[in-house]
Amino acid sequence: MKRIALFPGSFDPFTKGHEDIVLRGTQIFDEIIIAIGYNSQKKRHFDIDYMVAKIKECFSGKDNIIVDKYTELTAIYANRNGANYLLRGLRNTTDFEYENSIAMVNKDLYNGLETVFLITSPKFAFISSTIIREVHNYGGDVSKYIPYTL
Repeated sequence: MKRIALFPGSFDPFTKGHEDIVLRGTQIFDEIIIAIGYNSQKKRHFDIDYMVAKIKECFSGKDNIIVDKYTELTAIYANRNGANYLLRGLRNTTDFEYENSIAMVNKDLYNGLETVFLITSPKFAFISSTIIREVHNYGGDVSKYIPYTL
């Protein structure tokens, strides 16, 4: 059976930390679907279609990495796309508390779904999309935090 993992997120923007989780995830899974979801609690900074295109650029030539967007519950999207795993990155214990709760709900919604957590590589642990958006808003250089050019 093919091991398909869904790596969901708002990715606003997609960072080098996210890229690291995906690349490390390819050592575990046969295929990874990077899925950009619409978070009803957040207003996007970067257009979702623009971010899909930029992420696709990052992984061009890697047939086992797919980039998509979705507007439904993550567990439903995973089930519909044959993903039995959710891939998530953890930077700290705060991330774990939040992600653990989400993992339990996703498991309840789709019993065949297991969440796999990878600890963020130390050199990327301080990077967050929220901080990058703020630096970008004030005209700061964010190029060393993202794996593509804006």
